[in-house]
Amino acid sequence: MDILVTGGAGYIGSHCCKELRRRGYTPVTLDNLVYGHRKNVRWGPFFEGSIDDCKVLDNIFNHHRIQAALHFAAFAYVGESVTDPQKYYQNNLKGTIGLLDSLIAHGVKYVIFSSSCATYGIPENIPIDETHSQHPINPYGKTKYMVEEILGDYSNAYPIDYMSLRYFNAAGADLESEIGEEHDPETHLIPLVLDVAKGRSKKVNVFGTDYDTEDGSCIRDYIHVSDLADAHVLALEKLLEGHQSEFINLGTGKGYSVLQVIGTASKITRIDISYEVTNRRPGDPAILVAANDKARRVLGWSPRYPDLETIVSSAWKWHRKI
Repeated sequence: MDILVTGGAGYIGSHCCKELRRRGYTPVTLDNLVYGHRKNVRWGPFFEGSIDDCKVLDNIFNHHRIQAALHFAAFAYVGESVTDPQKYYQNNLKGTIGLLDSLIAHGVKYVIFSSSCATYGIPENIPIDETHSQHPINPYGKTKYMVEEILGDYSNAYPIDYMSLRYFNAAGADLESEIGEEHDPETHLIPLVLDVAKGRSKKVNVFGTDYDTEDGSCIRDYIHVSDLADAHVLALEKLLEGHQSEFINLGTGKGYSVLQVIGTASKITRIDISYEVTNRRPGDPAILVAANDKARRVLGWSPRYPDLETIVSSAWKWHRKI
């Protein structure tokens, strides 16, 4: 079965392609390589182009019997979305509408959407479940929220069903170290910490140690990227079985602080990782942790690698290769 994977050359998309192939599907990657890496596409055909490029999409549908789409293609830098919102609305929103229109025109009935906990905004309660109100506080989160609204409207009007998966903090790397996290610029905590361990940078910034947490630093729910990939294939299979459309959180249900991440990385790498405490970033909540009961119930999913040590170890093994 051929599955279209937009953004399949990126961090999460490439891990999903590997998992799709492992479970007997053929991932067909569409990526414009703005942030993705061509070397990550090794489990199925590759088409270079943007998600709203009708000619490229027609070419894909002419050569492959696409049964469903996993949609990862999006710009995902929160700060940049604030300074250049046009870029985000054009790509993440307008581009997705073009993709959905093409899928409908070619009779593709199923979409798995890469959403985000950024749709919730500042949490009102912890852990965050899917009934939590959605008030995104930056254009990136707003684009994810708007696409979820569009998916609901499209599903009501057209023959298309979806699973919208709201990630918390994707982290780690493929346990076989074939692929991993390689962003430019890099903004995620774990690779930034490992850059210090590898000598690429002198220190990592800790944005505030005056939060209402045990050690004063922010707490986040880190979910291993391979667990994310597993959840996507389970969501795909639920739709293929005829399950209704859903919004589902993906997280471990456990949070780790910034200082805990640094300490764990120091232990695993056996390197003293220097850090500097700086001012809080505007809009950073003290704690973001998922309630994952719905993922367990609906998808039959549970994280295989929920502990921080496994996540950081897999990332470090990959990091030493690049």
